[in-house]
Amino acid sequence: MTAPGTTLPPLPAPQTGQQPKAAPTRHPARLYALDGLRLVAALMVAAYHYGGRDGEISQAWGSSPQDQFPTLHGWFAYGCLGVQIFFVISGFVICMSGWGRPLRSFFASRAARLLPSYWVAIVLVTAVFALPVVAYKAVSPSDALVNLTMLQQPLGVDRVLGVCWTLWAELRFYALFALCVVLPGATRHRVVLFCAVWTLAAVLAEGSGEPLATLVLMPEYAPFFIGGIGLYLVHRNRHDVTAWGIVAVSWLIGQHFAVDRTWHAPNPDFFSYRSSFGIVVVITLGFAAVAAIALGWTSWAKWRWLTVAGALTYPFYLVHEHLGWVAVAALHRRVGLPSWATFGTTIALMLVLAWLLNRYVEKWATPLLRRSLNQRPHAT
Repeated sequence: MTAPGTTLPPLPAPQTGQQPKAAPTRHPARLYALDGLRLVAALMVAAYHYGGRDGEISQAWGSSPQDQFPTLHGWFAYGCLGVQIFFVISGFVICMSGWGRPLRSFFASRAARLLPSYWVAIVLVTAVFALPVVAYKAVSPSDALVNLTMLQQPLGVDRVLGVCWTLWAELRFYALFALCVVLPGATRHRVVLFCAVWTLAAVLAEGSGEPLATLVLMPEYAPFFIGGIGLYLVHRNRHDVTAWGIVAVSWLIGQHFAVDRTWHAPNPDFFSYRSSFGIVVVITLGFAAVAAIALGWTSWAKWRWLTVAGALTYPFYLVHEHLGWVAVAALHRRVGLPSWATFGTTIALMLVLAWLLNRYVEKWATPLLRRSLNQRPHAT
């Protein structure tokens, strides 16, 4: 994701009576390392889906991933926390992209970024699962159509993409940020107030157990989005003590929810065992990585391949799980590749598919959709 930078304050009006010139716009240098971190988070999730859990992937392997990767399956289980790292990155990027942008432009940028590859992924997975040679059941045509709206989860409709639950969380975050920050106009004071109020409201929602409040305020995921917003404020001013406070509180609450939701007591019958200490370490490393980027410590990393990595992350994330099941079954059980070769080849195939989606869908559809949504309707 790319975003506009901060703008310089208006130039003082000339004393000669001439019209003041428009203030130049200062665009921030691209944060290449952030693109790389996004791909790392996506690969973490892929490792979890292929080797860190049971379920449909066991059907693809022909046995539990615990048997396929007897040494590293426990490490792969921590890959699910890549989602929380995604949310921290999202808080950072959305605050950056929404700063100084009108609501229409913000909406157009988000929709154009998410929808083209998502629509193609829905059609592609539905079509592949409908093939007779594929063992997995496709959703009904009606449910597949509802999935095109991204609103299938609150409607209780079967999901085409297993990962789309995270997109539902992102949509709710976008809505809250748009209404509370973008619509009235982003300022530091307004962003800080938004973070403080959302944090308190999310904690109250968790304590009350009120379903509607929990649905809207997302107590489990709010600390990660808010932490990312705080880190963007740090990016703007590394000496902002309030911003650092937002980050610290978000990390403290976020690690609690991560442990509470993903930790399980040692149980030989439970596959995806993770220690509470390991969970805290992964969450801390995620916050620390985004903090290092925010502070400019990674500004030396300007390799072009990082931009490519960032571009591939979203389409890869969309297609890797369900189409990965099909690829693993074909490569491991039919072709006979060993587990590690199957794992690596499946990752490579999903990255190639992501490149195709980026090259032949996003490259033209994203700017086209953005321009179309930014156009004001003609008066009649």
